[in-house]
Amino acid sequence: MREEAERLIVHLDEDLAVIEKPAGLVVHSAPSHKGQTLVDLLDDVLGGGEGERPGIVHRLDKDTSGLMMVARNEKSHRELARMVKAREVMREYTALVEGRLDSRTGTIDAPLGRHRRQRTKRAVKGSGSRDARTHFEVIETLPGDTLAHARLETGRTHQIRVHFAAIWHPVAGDPEYGTRGRHGLNRQFLHASRLEFTHPGTGETLSFTSELPPELATTLERARQG
Repeated sequence: MREEAERLIVHLDEDLAVIEKPAGLVVHSAPSHKGQTLVDLLDDVLGGGEGERPGIVHRLDKDTSGLMMVARNEKSHRELARMVKAREVMREYTALVEGRLDSRTGTIDAPLGRHRRQRTKRAVKGSGSRDARTHFEVIETLPGDTLAHARLETGRTHQIRVHFAAIWHPVAGDPEYGTRGRHGLNRQFLHASRLEFTHPGTGETLSFTSELPPELATTLERARQG
């Protein structure tokens, strides 16, 4: 398990790590989930000592892959969490969405809350809505889809997925908000591809990028062929 965890690590120091989460792995344990989680997997490698477990600062959905920050001590966790809340962390995703977007760039500004009938889902103006903004930029227009970068200003649960669905361009393959199995996908086409923030200990600007995993790269080629 240690070797598997080490393969996920992009950056490691005494305060924090940056890892690439694979799709299919739940970040935290929950009553509805039984089995290994990301925290379990990273515990031996990233545990901060004295019983401290890796501190998750922000989350990715189970079937979203890509870059995440993980704190290794309480001080770093507090500061990284503060930066996320203050919107000082740049988090950018690569997404394939259904159809063609009307503009090359834009902002989806729509409050998100819990879906009033399906409690595992989120919805625009749902129960307990909070402000939510997603900025996007088109990378490539394909025959039936659009490849785009999506940058989070806020970080609500399922934010990018719900926001694109709300403008009638759901993330390709999204089983909750879009068309399950589009282009043969068994997950949503959403990858956390860029992460930039200030190191809480050194003040250094850290910037990381991540290429599409093989299954998404293959899907993209299929979508290009229409």
